[in-house]
Amino acid sequence: MSKLDKIGFIILNPFFQLVNPIFYYNCLKFKNMAYEYRIKDQHAVYFITSTVHQWVDVFSRQDYADIIINSLNYCQKEKGLIIYAWVIMSNHIHLIVQSHENHLSDIIRDFKKFTASQIIKAIENNPKESRKKWLLWLLKKEDKIWFWEEGYHGEEIDKDDFFQTKLKYIHMNPVRAGIVEKEEEYLNSSCADYYGIRKGKIEVTFPF
Repeated sequence: MSKLDKIGFIILNPFFQLVNPIFYYNCLKFKNMAYEYRIKDQHAVYFITSTVHQWVDVFSRQDYADIIINSLNYCQKEKGLIIYAWVIMSNHIHLIVQSHENHLSDIIRDFKKFTASQIIKAIENNPKESRKKWLLWLLKKEDKIWFWEEGYHGEEIDKDDFFQTKLKYIHMNPVRAGIVEKEEEYLNSSCADYYGIRKGKIEVTFPF
């Protein structure tokens, strides 16, 4: 049962509203937000965010970030994913994406499932990973993997000014985090493609 299913069960059970009304209200609020930020138009342009469980800094190691990059490249070639912008931070990713072929929500679901299993496997098999026990304790319970937080906070982009706002937000992430001084210096993003400085690690489709 997913987190959203469990919350749905709580909301439908009046017992929780009587015993702990604050908890009940927070569950109701979470469910409403989850539905609000779901992908409704499967072929529209969306800004999405996927966050590592517990905000763990997994992608501080490039080996794990490369799994994300390779998987996104695969989704482009084999599933028709269109990527307008991207950034991989230490514990989350932002994308502006679209799909004219397959359902976008299906692509994201499969992407998250595949990358979760591959990154956990990479952590397990990495002899240089000093955080191995801690990472696996946080991200894997028995045989169940919990790498990504649930959902992806999808926001439909239907206007150019909103696109530009999200594009700037994505590219300025490393600057706000204090990783680089200039956004184009960060390698795990599409910024350099837009500035015409170098070709990035993921093929970017320009919206103009």
